[in-house]
Amino acid sequence: MITRREFIQVAMASSALVGASGFGTWSRVAAQQALTQDQLLQFDDFGNVTLIHVTDIHAQLKPIYFREPEINIGVGDAKGQVPHVTGAEFQKMFGIAPGSGDAYALSYPDFEALARGYGRMGGMDRVATVVKAIRAARPDSILLDGGDTWHGSMTSFLTKGQDMVNVMNALGVDAMTSHWEWTYGTERVKEIVETQLKFPFLGANIFDVEWDEPAFEPYKIFERGGQRIGVIGQAFPYMPIANPKWMFPEYSFGIREERMQHVVDELRAEGVDLVVVLSHNGFDVDKKMGGRVKGIDVILSGHTHDAVPEPILIGETILIATGSNGKFVSRVDLDVRDGKMMGFRHKLIPIFSDVITPDADMAALIDAERAPFKAQLEERIGTTESLLYRRGNFNGSWDDLICDAIRTERDVQIALSPGVRWGTTLLPGDAITREDIHNVTSMTYGAVYRTEMTGETLKTVLEDVADNIFNTDPYYQQGGDMVRVGGLAYAIDVSKPMGSRIAPMALADTGEAIEPAKSYTVAGWASVNEGTEGPQIWDVVEADIRKIGTVRLQPNTSVTVTGV
Repeated sequence: MITRREFIQVAMASSALVGASGFGTWSRVAAQQALTQDQLLQFDDFGNVTLIHVTDIHAQLKPIYFREPEINIGVGDAKGQVPHVTGAEFQKMFGIAPGSGDAYALSYPDFEALARGYGRMGGMDRVATVVKAIRAARPDSILLDGGDTWHGSMTSFLTKGQDMVNVMNALGVDAMTSHWEWTYGTERVKEIVETQLKFPFLGANIFDVEWDEPAFEPYKIFERGGQRIGVIGQAFPYMPIANPKWMFPEYSFGIREERMQHVVDELRAEGVDLVVVLSHNGFDVDKKMGGRVKGIDVILSGHTHDAVPEPILIGETILIATGSNGKFVSRVDLDVRDGKMMGFRHKLIPIFSDVITPDADMAALIDAERAPFKAQLEERIGTTESLLYRRGNFNGSWDDLICDAIRTERDVQIALSPGVRWGTTLLPGDAITREDIHNVTSMTYGAVYRTEMTGETLKTVLEDVADNIFNTDPYYQQGGDMVRVGGLAYAIDVSKPMGSRIAPMALADTGEAIEPAKSYTVAGWASVNEGTEGPQIWDVVEADIRKIGTVRLQPNTSVTVTGV
């Protein structure tokens, strides 16, 4: 038995509300009346095994706004397929009513109006409520964390991930895998894994460089519901490329498809009834791997922050994508018999923070973790009159603000900002606090360098990043979105091969063509090179916002995209 579209289950109520009142005219209270905690958590128990999945929380302990991407381009076989469908097309594909709670949670249209109605999402105290409710119904459930958990906020940066370690231990996670966790460095990761975590840190694809041998537990076997469930951890494969290799030189990563097949076969030989891959590959990589490695029943996908309301079927494998920033929790019930998955029922549960009651114990723990930094976190730096968001293949408004700050404070013609997918959203009229700035900049290698680059070098940088995103083979897509630019305009044809996607380029301020042999002043941050010098990015952005006072951004038209 396979059921579909059990996501939220309140579309009719919320769409009726919008139909009666229209966008922007109803209050938050009215919007919330269309949702109840019981509706969000309602689930008809099924089968004998339950998985609970969270991923890409990025250290967001408190409720946040997070605008889903407007532009998410798929190439090759992924063109026009989830997760590369957005907006109205996404809503139509999944039967989502415009203006409904699920439309707000899962897509970007009318985001500001819907955000003011439905409020913030996430908050680990609300996640705890949902997890406890599922466990009350299914005591043998397995809670799995897909990684990117210890990084992405001011408190996680200041505590080197300790706040999130304490919270996830309290949540009762059963196993995790990793990505940005490694940017705290080998010593810190090993300290946490060996002395603090109350659950396994899985990584079948993490090898010791010196001996070329597996360095961490590849899997964990759980005895639940009368079944043996093998959970394999797959860490982010491209660590030494996307992040500074010098921070974890003892280890190598990689997709290691043959290794995955070997581990799956090993689990099957040990008599497990269900094989689950807890992955931080990214959606398209997982989809390819799931079609090539035999014997996987479930892939719990992370890294690319995709929230997909239905499982994707890859042969006999189901692929689950649970979004990011604590906005969602996935529940998957499975009927497992005679070593085979006979059916499943899935629900992507949205964490509406004004609807779900906070768990008191977790709320107290979160407040205690934040208390030493409360004054720093809450200091008001400025105000925004623009919607500030990041996620999308090209520049988001947060990135425009960051690039403007870099150009001003470092006195350069061109600014470069990494195309990271993490970063929360602010609504027009919101205060910009120090915490908000850290939510889009906080990392362990945030120095803002200043240098000169030739036009040829700038084109090479853009071409290399573009191939990481738009290569038609998912195994060559090495993470992130397109590098963000300030002061530079360019055209990109995503359908062309590597080295020929970018042309022409010009200085955005003057329209002057970028010349290959000419040098330009450039500043940027998040360099993977050891010893990079410069002020920290959050200090640069804070200094610029203090001077501006109120942020007002114009639409960014510097990137022209074709070949979609």
